[in-house]
Amino acid sequence: MFQLKGELHKSEDSRGSLITSTKSHDVGSSQKDAVLLAQAETDASKLESDASDIDEYEDEEYDDEDEYADEDVELIPDPWIPMNTGFYHFNDKLYFWLLKPVSRGYGFIIPEELRVAIRNVFYNIRFPVRFINCLLQGKIRKSGGELGQFCLNTTVGFLGLANVAANYPALQPSKEDLGQTFAVWGFDNGAYLTIPFFGPSSLRDGLGRVGDTFLDPLWWLIDDILITLAIRAGETVNDVSLRIGEYEALKEAALDPYVMIRNAYVQNRNKLIAE
Repeated sequence: MFQLKGELHKSEDSRGSLITSTKSHDVGSSQKDAVLLAQAETDASKLESDASDIDEYEDEEYDDEDEYADEDVELIPDPWIPMNTGFYHFNDKLYFWLLKPVSRGYGFIIPEELRVAIRNVFYNIRFPVRFINCLLQGKIRKSGGELGQFCLNTTVGFLGLANVAANYPALQPSKEDLGQTFAVWGFDNGAYLTIPFFGPSSLRDGLGRVGDTFLDPLWWLIDDILITLAIRAGETVNDVSLRIGEYEALKEAALDPYVMIRNAYVQNRNKLIAE
């Protein structure tokens, strides 16, 4: 009897255990399904987010390309490309066939220290050009720096042979010319120009170059224009002898040397105007 009751009790326990196990299994399956469903929703949401990020990234990429495209737009009007290209090739041949060989021979004969001193003298002589243009632009501090540089180099530097002012950063202002003055006054570049013997320029800077000629002591202190031109030619040879190889390196690095020189010229002028 007790054995039967025990078996009945055991049977009831087994049944209860089975029910409990079944319920636990059902609950576990429900939880598992809920977890899987949540995981799927999360993955879907993540995919949508990633797709949104990709679209946003692509939009930003296109925006960046548009921005770069704006920067790659022609920096200056160039309506006379055939003429400018012809003058560019003329100057290029003039450099490689005449100016470079002469400058190299000149540099072989004249020591570099003396060539640097000659360059310093020419720079010092043109003090009026820089000083007056500083005043015309209202750059009083820079005009004071130019005056201090000229006085120091003319006296202690033996008429400009030594650039003593180089030891004083405040006395080393950036160069100013009439082209920059016109820009400060609001004049645009105008059309791009390649000038024979002189290289890249613009209508604005070309007019400024003419105006600077009247401020250059080399032109109004010497009456004979042939002597003046000979001095200018000698100055050019001296300068080129100190930087042979720079033009060649720029030309080799450019896919289109003409476009590279044009854009580099305008960027450099914009930098000088902003200083």
